Amino acid sequence: MSVDHYENFPVASVLCPPALRPAVAAIYHFARTADDLADEGDAAPAERRQALQAYRADLQACVDGRPVSPRWTRVFVPLSHELPRLKPRLLHDLLDAFEQDLSPPRYRDRAHLLDYCRRSANPVGRLLLGLYGVGDPVSLQRSDAICSALQLINFWQDFTRDGPNGRLYVPQDDLDRHGVSAEDVLACRDSPAARALIADLCVWARELMQHGAPLALTLRGRIGWELRLVVQGGLRILDKIESRGHDSLLHRPAIQGSDAPRLLWRALTMRAAP
Repeated sequence: MSVDHYENFPVASVLCPPALRPAVAAIYHFARTADDLADEGDAAPAERRQALQAYRADLQACVDGRPVSPRWTRVFVPLSHELPRLKPRLLHDLLDAFEQDLSPPRYRDRAHLLDYCRRSANPVGRLLLGLYGVGDPVSLQRSDAICSALQLINFWQDFTRDGPNGRLYVPQDDLDRHGVSAEDVLACRDSPAARALIADLCVWARELMQHGAPLALTLRGRIGWELRLVVQGGLRILDKIESRGHDSLLHRPAIQGSDAPRLLWRALTMRAAP
């Protein structure tokens, strides 16, 4: 999963209460370092897997209060200070997803892909909610919907990056329904059928985001305003995909500085979807 995905989440921003910034930064650097181990450089998949396994062993050592290897003290020393407020199982879930990305499967259907999101994206939202003392079932469900939607939007944004790397996150059921082959998507071959497929996928992501969006309206204070901007940023990417006729096999949309006024206005005027 691209580090860009994590940068959709607030990282020790000015809206984050100062008391929580060290914990937010620790979570971010844990996830980003794992992402780098999985994606950066020229190491073979077996080497990457070995590095992630060593990283996981140091995570467990950190949880158990044992020394970690010097290589990652800059990650685990700050994380160790925040562990009383975190659930280690969620950190392990993130590592499960990174390991899966070393040899990603072809996803059978949407439920199969959402199970990946459950480990790759949803833990981040749950970790952040935990820092704010939010843990009721409705809030967690809405957080999962937002995080999974962000992950899906990242996939529909990144066809031109994932295809050359042999990564395909479109469920086989959706490919079959639109008559598009996996090879077409991996090769970024644009066609009317491919655009119809992407349009369908964008509807799915938008509906999921709208399902979770009320969380941003119910959370009080800074976290609510941050989450409004996160939600609107994801929806803005979908808007950009749609405005170009769903040509994201050819063009990667991105948030620009010029989008800031629109995002701020939408955050200020955000209402629950009917």
